[in-house]
Amino acid sequence: MWELDETKNIPVYQQIMEQVIEYIQTGQLNPGDRLPSERKLAASYQVNRSTVVHALEELVSLGWIIRQQGSGTLVNEGRWGRSATPRMNWRQLLSRETPRTEPYLAELHGLLKDPEALDLYTGELPLDLIPDFRLPSYTWEELLVEEKKQKALGYPPLQKVICERLAREQELRVGTNEVLITSGAQQALFLLLQVMLEAGDSVAIEDPSFLYSLPIFDTAGVRLYGVPMDEEGMRIDALEQLILAKKVKLIIVNPTFQNPTGNTMTLIRREELIALSQKYQLPIVEDDVFSELNFEQLPPSLKALERHQVIHLGSLSKVFGSSIKIGWIIADQNLIQRLAEAKQMMDFSLSVFPQVVAYTALTDQNFSANRQQLIATLKQKRDCFYKYAETVRDDWEFEPIAGGLYVWLRWRHQKLTRKDWSHFLQEKLLVAPSFLFSNDTMAMRVNYTRMTEEECRAFFAKLKKLSGIIGGSKHE
Repeated sequence: MWELDETKNIPVYQQIMEQVIEYIQTGQLNPGDRLPSERKLAASYQVNRSTVVHALEELVSLGWIIRQQGSGTLVNEGRWGRSATPRMNWRQLLSRETPRTEPYLAELHGLLKDPEALDLYTGELPLDLIPDFRLPSYTWEELLVEEKKQKALGYPPLQKVICERLAREQELRVGTNEVLITSGAQQALFLLLQVMLEAGDSVAIEDPSFLYSLPIFDTAGVRLYGVPMDEEGMRIDALEQLILAKKVKLIIVNPTFQNPTGNTMTLIRREELIALSQKYQLPIVEDDVFSELNFEQLPPSLKALERHQVIHLGSLSKVFGSSIKIGWIIADQNLIQRLAEAKQMMDFSLSVFPQVVAYTALTDQNFSANRQQLIATLKQKRDCFYKYAETVRDDWEFEPIAGGLYVWLRWRHQKLTRKDWSHFLQEKLLVAPSFLFSNDTMAMRVNYTRMTEEECRAFFAKLKKLSGIIGGSKHE
């Protein structure tokens, strides 16, 4: 039973880890079973005892086994998501230096109010595209009545309509006891980090990813590790290597119209990701804030494919703008209850008013028609983008736009530097270079929804000019 495959070209300790995991998954080892002693394992594998100790320590960190003095090494009987005491080291947090502002962003933010600047950086729809709805006329007394309806998990009418929409549009059927209302998707992420992770834990994310720019990970003391992507999504082979090398505890993905690339993970890749997460018993957090803005049929959400392994995050901010700060977490009931308790302990209370506004928006009789009109308008903007993009095809490449807010333009030529991107600010073109999302400098995120046809034409005229500048002698 305890033998190595000499044909495998991976470190011995990783082979031992994989074998133990396989035995647990196939039922040869059951929860509570005791593994042989380190000495016996070392003799069976014909390796140094230190190699066995290394493998077992890695398996402990991943949660597969536990080591108890006097009892030996046992297969873990627990599951992720059960421990839920919020953790925040305030002394450590307050002693940290304030992060240095990214110079590019500092200059960009200074240009946002310049009427001559073209803002393709902001991650929202322009105001004239946000679907309209009529707010109900509530007296203060009526709002107090609605406030009394609120439960620990949120405003029940809003929870109910979210469940109905998920069942109708994503074939994802959940109960209201599996839905926690939050003040936006970032608060949802912060709660998950505090409840599910310890300071120093590692999280796997896509590379590139907007998550690099969020301060909540640094606040929680969590380490982010990027996993490269291909045209189908996060690379599973690279993710598995990272899981073994960095003791990853959580996987966070944005599989539909990913920010910043705009790409959508294929169904096959979603299934492979779920299979890998099950192999290592790692939860997946699915950030699904863009799926409302789809031009064509989407693959099933990760949550629809695997109910218990996936935690689903949603938000209204991409459709209604950041002024409606409403998001939600969908997970198994026990984890939702723990998150709700943590939310109360951290005093992350949420007024009933924005929840009533969100409920009103989602149940407005014109919402469906307004949303279809929005999609039609976004398709027109996409087609306009395609039309003028032909003028820079020799210098920039991009994938077809199937929905969402973003298009990822990649430079075809020599390596760019951060200094090259300063030319965009000089031309008052406000875009998001790839170094904001990874260590790469060769691409940029553009919010194509924020351009009229005239602005689109002006954008590509300036982009052609800038291509000549950053391309140097190639364009002479």
